[in-house]
Amino acid sequence: MVKVVIVGAGSGFGGRLSLDILSREVLRDSTIGLCDIHAGRLEKAAGFVERTIAKHDLPAKLEVGTDRRELLPGADFVVTSVSVGGAAYHGFPADVEVEIPRKYGIEQSVADTVSVGAVFRFLRTAPVHLQIFRDIEELAPEAIVLNHTNPMAMLTWAHHSATNVRNVGLCHGVQGVSRRIARLLEIDYDEMSYSCAGINHLAWFTELRRGREDLYPRLRAMLDAPEKIGRETVRFEIMRHFGYFCTESSEHDSEYMPYFRRTPALLERYGLHKREVLQEPPKKRAWMADTGIDDQGGPVGELKLSHEYSSGIMEAVVTDVPYRFNGNVMNDGLIDNLPARSCVEVPCMVDSRGVHPCRVPGLPTHLAALCRSNVAVQELAVRAVLDKDRGAAFHACCLCPLAAAVAPLDDIRAMFEELWTAEKDLLLHFDPTHSGPVPELCAD
Repeated sequence: MVKVVIVGAGSGFGGRLSLDILSREVLRDSTIGLCDIHAGRLEKAAGFVERTIAKHDLPAKLEVGTDRRELLPGADFVVTSVSVGGAAYHGFPADVEVEIPRKYGIEQSVADTVSVGAVFRFLRTAPVHLQIFRDIEELAPEAIVLNHTNPMAMLTWAHHSATNVRNVGLCHGVQGVSRRIARLLEIDYDEMSYSCAGINHLAWFTELRRGREDLYPRLRAMLDAPEKIGRETVRFEIMRHFGYFCTESSEHDSEYMPYFRRTPALLERYGLHKREVLQEPPKKRAWMADTGIDDQGGPVGELKLSHEYSSGIMEAVVTDVPYRFNGNVMNDGLIDNLPARSCVEVPCMVDSRGVHPCRVPGLPTHLAALCRSNVAVQELAVRAVLDKDRGAAFHACCLCPLAAAVAPLDDIRAMFEELWTAEKDLLLHFDPTHSGPVPELCAD
C-alpha cells in the first residue's frame, strides 16, 4: 500500500491529484494524506475526496490534518502545492507584487516565474518550502517529492541545493502546449511526437513530428493565417523570429522577454492585458484547463485522469514500468549550453529506482541565450535565500528582462524597497534578529 501526502491540499491540486491517484488501478488502495493549514479549505477538499472514495467503493484510506508532521511518517510520495502569505493569485501579497511594480512602469502578466513579482513570491515561499523539506528529511527520508509550487525553477534549485530529499518539479506546460499544437494543426494528438527542453515556462519544442513528417512547416505556415493564431500572438511572434514554439502561454511568455510589455501600444499590438489581481478567489481556475480537467466538476469526482504527471510517476515507481514525463531537475550535464547546476526542464524516465533525467542535445544558441537571461534571475534569487542575502534579491530584480527594459536602476531600487516594506512580515528569514522557524502565515 502506497502513502501519498499532499501538502497544500486546499489548493486546486488537492482534489485533482487525489482523483488521478484513485483513477489508477494500482494506486486505488493508497493512503492519501491531505494537509493544509487553512482548516476550511482542507475540510472542503477532504469531503470531496471522501465522497469520491465512497461513491466508487474504493479501498483507499484518507488521513486529514493541519499538521504535516503528523501525516508525513511512512510517506512514499509527498506532493507540495502551497502559497505562502496568502492565496496564490488573489488578494495580498499577490496584489502588491503586481501593483507596486506597475507604479514604476513594469506591467507584469502573471508574476510567478522570473519577474519582480516572482522574485518576491520566491523570497517568501522558499524558506517555508525548505522547512517542509527538512521535515521530510526527518520523517519520510525515502519519499519522493513532487513539487507543483511556483516559482518552479527557483524552488527546485533551492531544494536540490539545500536538502537531500529526492524531488522533481512538475508543471503542466509541456503537456498542455503540445495538445494545443495538435489542436492548431488539427491532428490527432496520439499521432504526434516531440522533443521539448529548456527551463520551466520557457522550454522549446525543438522537434514536432507525425511519423516521419516534420510538423514545423505546417505550424510556421500559420504565421500567414492570423485568424488561426487567435490568442497565441506572442508565441507565434517568438516563433517568427526565433524559429521555434515555446511552452506556457502567450500571456506568460510576454513577461520573460523584453519585447512585448514595455508600452501600452505593445500590449495592444499583441492583444495582451494588464494583470488585475482579484481580492476574492475566482469561481473557476483557468489554469485547470491545462490539466485536461476544467475543475473538480461537482460534489463527487469521476475517475478520469488529468494530464498531470504525478500519479503516472507514482505508478511507475510502484510497478517498475517506466514512465516518461518532462520534469524540472538540476542540470548535471543535461543541456550543455545552459549553466551547470541550474534548473532545467527535460524529458525524464522514472521507474522503481527513481527519476532518471535524459540528456538532450544543446539548445539552438539563440534559444539557450533567451533561457540564460531567465536563469540569471533564478540564480540570484536562490543565492538570496540560501545566503540570506538581500543584495542578491535586489540584483535578481535588476536582471529581470522586463524590468531592465522599462525601469532605470534607481526606480528598481525604490520599487524593491517598497515591496520589501510591504512584505516585511513574510521575509523574516532575512532578518538577522529573528530566531526560530519562519511563520507559515497562510500556506495553501
